[in-house]
Amino acid sequence: MFTKVLIADDIDFNDLGAAQILRELNVSDVQYAKYCDEALLKIKKAMLDNEPYQLLISDLSFKADHNKNQLNSGEELIQAVRAISPEIKIIVFSIEDRSHRIKLLFDELQVNGYVIKGRNTMYDLKTAIEKAYNNQSENISAELLHLLQDKTTSEINEYDIMLIKNLSIGISYENMEAVFKEKGISPNSRSSIEKNINKLKIYFKANNTIHLISIAKDLGII
Repeated sequence: MFTKVLIADDIDFNDLGAAQILRELNVSDVQYAKYCDEALLKIKKAMLDNEPYQLLISDLSFKADHNKNQLNSGEELIQAVRAISPEIKIIVFSIEDRSHRIKLLFDELQVNGYVIKGRNTMYDLKTAIEKAYNNQSENISAELLHLLQDKTTSEINEYDIMLIKNLSIGISYENMEAVFKEKGISPNSRSSIEKNINKLKIYFKANNTIHLISIAKDLGII
């Protein structure tokens, strides 16, 4: 079993529950971080000390307060950790249940497990930790499996989400082209942007752009 674990969560109650499970699994060294920057710093220091963490359990949402941080979400933390420590196992522990967001965590950030906070939280977390340790795949809460199997959102990628988000805040095709080029996002020509938005309208059977945005909001895509 893992011997050194870091829990990144800004709510003490969740820390206590996760810590109890880790004690039951005989994990000897459990540490905590309330902020994403703090968690990353701890991971970097542990690596320098040649005593790296073997598992990171992280929430996705961290409330802003008087402390200024470079990293403000679980996704940003996980991306930063993956860049310096690709071998560490990562389990997300969150209330987030939007399928596209969960899918991106597995596909793009290679998380090792996802546990939704709910009725079966402790059982699911214990199972996820055991599966991660044993390198088992499909490490996700049972109640979330149907969400990832829903083709309505599972085929939507990050580029599609960015298109809809920009539309939702009133950015025109011309300005979107400029924004995408500035950020190095491709395809970024106006014709490509229009083509992809039209594909999304067809995919979601939206009558117009406003209808598309409404559907995306209803599905929790944005």
